[in-house]
Amino acid sequence: MLNPTIKAAVCIPTFRRPDWLRSTLASLDQQTANFGFAIVVVDNDAKAPVGAEVARTFLAQTGRSGLVAVEAEQGNCHAINRAFRTARENFPSAEYFAMIDDDETADPDWLKSIVETAERLQADIVGGPVDRTFEIEASEAIRQHPLFGSIPAATGPVDIIHGSGNCLIRRRVFDGLSSPDFDIRFNFLGGGDMDFFTRCRAAGFRFAWSAEARILEFVPSDRVSARWLMARSLRTGSINYTIDRLRAGSPFGVAKILAKNVASLGVSVLRSALMLARTRKLLPASHPLLMSIGRTLASLGFSPVPYKAPAPVSLSAAPSGRWPPDWSPHSARTTAAARSSPARPIRDLPPASRPGPACWRPKGN
Repeated sequence: MLNPTIKAAVCIPTFRRPDWLRSTLASLDQQTANFGFAIVVVDNDAKAPVGAEVARTFLAQTGRSGLVAVEAEQGNCHAINRAFRTARENFPSAEYFAMIDDDETADPDWLKSIVETAERLQADIVGGPVDRTFEIEASEAIRQHPLFGSIPAATGPVDIIHGSGNCLIRRRVFDGLSSPDFDIRFNFLGGGDMDFFTRCRAAGFRFAWSAEARILEFVPSDRVSARWLMARSLRTGSINYTIDRLRAGSPFGVAKILAKNVASLGVSVLRSALMLARTRKLLPASHPLLMSIGRTLASLGFSPVPYKAPAPVSLSAAPSGRWPPDWSPHSARTTAAARSSPARPIRDLPPASRPGPACWRPKGN
């Protein structure tokens, strides 16, 4: 029987990272929170759900409250939506829903701090800093790159947060949105979290930052490179354009966005020049310009799909669940809505019935 005193649920979507997931779960077992919390793990690999097995073993050995589900529908937004939905339905007493990625570990005071911030500031959504540990030695240019930075803010209200890898969402946010899920049109591009938070801000929900709620992200060697960071900068621009385009509405709105693209190119040159003067490094300075170019490419119908897997591969062939960025024409038309089987109040939920190739996203959706 599930614990009716659960105050918070920690959601972990995972794909082909069993060793990292063990570290994530171990860090949650060390939390100092003085309230009941549950752990919900959703494995996005229905063909070989090794993450689900890791989570089952963890829950059995520790006695922690939690649920394990397998989401067969391809895409990170499907997995995230399944995790939040499972947590809300099966832990009705939970007021707070946190998320941590499967390549991260939480500071022992993480959950306590982020919930305390939400309560003290009456915030609806709270984010926190993500520090990095690199698998290999990283150059100063890579360490200074904005994509490896975090908001240098003190605990307090903020306008918006930009990622779901360290976040807390109140139940009333899901109840108050007309569409409470991450938009599955961002499944393979990424940015579903930014789109979600943009909609939350438009709906009037309050954001806050908890500087004490720290997360540590593991950065593998394939991301400690100029190539990966430059591709990621382009993708960030594409995400920003896509979010704007989905809200354009009238032809006049579309024209405004296209004008914004043109202005962005000019402004980005200045921003890159200023960053180059400050850092003396070309790689971090390229970020503003590449983001603007990414916006332009997306407006021409080209966006990266880094989270979409090619033909299914063996676990040994893709141990980290990552593939290099791939650019292809895209459409902003709505795809079919997520269809996950209803969650049941048992520890181990069965895989969804629909087959499909598994995929996952690189860090930083």
